[in-house]
Amino acid sequence: MIRFDIITLFPRMFDSPLQESLLKKAQERGLIEIVVHDLRDWTQDRHRTADDTAYGGGAGMVMKVGPIVKAIESIRKVPATSRAVLLTPQGKPFSQDVAGEFSSYTQLVFVCGRYEGVDERVLSFVDDEVSIGDFILSGGEIAAMVVIDAVSRLVPGVVGDEASVREDTFSNGLLKYPQYTRPPSFRDLNVPDVLMSGDHEKIRRWRRQEALKKTLQRRPDLLEKAGLSDKDATFLKSI
Repeated sequence: MIRFDIITLFPRMFDSPLQESLLKKAQERGLIEIVVHDLRDWTQDRHRTADDTAYGGGAGMVMKVGPIVKAIESIRKVPATSRAVLLTPQGKPFSQDVAGEFSSYTQLVFVCGRYEGVDERVLSFVDDEVSIGDFILSGGEIAAMVVIDAVSRLVPGVVGDEASVREDTFSNGLLKYPQYTRPPSFRDLNVPDVLMSGDHEKIRRWRRQEALKKTLQRRPDLLEKAGLSDKDATFLKSI
């Protein structure tokens, strides 16, 4: 079981996304726990101030170090089995490998940045800085939802068919092969015959080759780390 703690200035942003679909069922079954914390609960002035102007000038506000550090220290249970993570566009890229690493902890504490960012001294009190992409969001809340969803899928029992997790895009270093369902023909677009052949070995081979082909066309950079077999390499050369 993993506990996710979220430190945010806007706790209501999480009300609906965390109460739908797999995440809701996983919480009900005790496979994961998600707790949202209002950062202002750790402020000390009567205005519950969590941000201030930047030293040196400049546009925008900066989130204060004190409330964030107090929140982390108050929420974090066992440092040896937990991880404090700052969601920031300056962090390392989030990936399936990072999701797998995070899934090995019993607690993840997410700090959602806002405005112009957080006081740089906060970095001395977190273990990781993570970015979900090279673009700017209004804050770290949506990024936290993305990470929670990706990590939760790796918790045993959260996804009903665990084989689907093993075959997901990126799980084996490749993009996922094409998938089809009924009807077999739609506006002259037909399901490949091999998928209706009943020959499981042919289907497995076709899916592998299609995954390789799609990855080569769309994300060739992934092939360098995909652990390709000699057969895979030969097939790619033939394309």
